[in-house]
Amino acid sequence: DEFTVFSGLSHPAVSGGHSTENCFLTGAKDPTGSGFRNTISLDQYAVEHLGQRTRFPTLNLGVNIDRGNRSLSWSRDGALLPAEDSPAALFRKMFIQGSPKEIERRMHRLKERGSILDTLRADAKRLQARSGQEDKTRLDQYFTSIRELEAGLSVAGEWETRPKPKTDHAPPKDILDRARFFPKLDLMLRMAQLAFESDSTRIITLMVDAFATPVFEIEGEEKSLTGYHNLSHHGQSPEKIRQLEKTDHRQMQSLAALFKSLRDTREPAGTLLDSTLVLYGSNMGDANVHNCDNLPILLAGGRFRHGQHLAFDRHNNQPLSRLFVSMLQQIGVESDQFSSGQGTLPGLDAS
Repeated sequence: DEFTVFSGLSHPAVSGGHSTENCFLTGAKDPTGSGFRNTISLDQYAVEHLGQRTRFPTLNLGVNIDRGNRSLSWSRDGALLPAEDSPAALFRKMFIQGSPKEIERRMHRLKERGSILDTLRADAKRLQARSGQEDKTRLDQYFTSIRELEAGLSVAGEWETRPKPKTDHAPPKDILDRARFFPKLDLMLRMAQLAFESDSTRIITLMVDAFATPVFEIEGEEKSLTGYHNLSHHGQSPEKIRQLEKTDHRQMQSLAALFKSLRDTREPAGTLLDSTLVLYGSNMGDANVHNCDNLPILLAGGRFRHGQHLAFDRHNNQPLSRLFVSMLQQIGVESDQFSSGQGTLPGLDAS
């Protein structure tokens, strides 16, 4: 009764194979089209409406991630927000206060960024004076982005002077071998839970990068025949399908371990799982043929009535973003629309 499995969900007008990963949390249409520009992702949208209540408004994490090119998190302007793939670096950000000189250096960097924004604002105002109406509209959006960045810098400066939380956990060591995919995934999931427990953030994205995962350890001494990405393009090879099934099963074991750990962590109002929504899924329904319909989606936790399989029309899918609207409303965002999602998802009721 801790999770719901969905079928018959997808993003309308989102197709094109690998590029659709950029749209998993945005729902932006036609990612392979000329001039495509992504839109804001679910995590950033939530922060915009809820405000920054923790040291980190969101944490964007990755496993075997190509940091410069892949992330689940995108700004309102459609810019990729890089993912952190080092558990050790993440631990330092959350728990290591640093010396007074280090804090002073970080504050100085924040002031420098503020000075750069002042310069950009002045340049934009000069442009605005001799721009047409269409350009002025774009400049207004630009000014809005500058104001948001300035607000973020101000909040970051306030948090720099506050003591960081304490933890009994030892600093983790990064696993550098990309072939050790599942130990890396398990470690990053533990770090994500630690971020929630310490209230370092309340919103996390975690992207698993199949492209950057080479031949990897599946179970015991067994290794994959090829890299993770190529394994998903099995071409109906019985052996590749067998290994892919074992790999999927191992991912489910990692997810089950996370659910158990969240459930076993008590809070004043219940368990950490009760107060956490965990969304798990993929941007492809069938990676072998790059099909982006009928996405595999699972939602756990929170205060929804779980323990069910919500099966929608496989030929006329419900927008995945309707599930996002349901999630947003449960965490206190008063919105009836996100991307292509109008209203909440039928059948997913609060408990």
